[in-house]
Amino acid sequence: MAQKDGDKPAKRPGKKAEERRQRQAEALRANLKKRKQQARSRTATQQEDKS
Repeated sequence: MAQKDGDKPAKRPGKKAEERRQRQAEALRANLKKRKQQARSRTATQQEDKS
């Protein structure tokens, strides 16, 4: 895409943006761990009910 006159070229994200991305990544990892544990728990409970 062509730049308009006076537009600044894209720059690297600032420190705050990088910190935000880091926090989001940590939150996603924690959420994934929690969901995996819940799935394991459900599977174990279902297997116990069948026995």
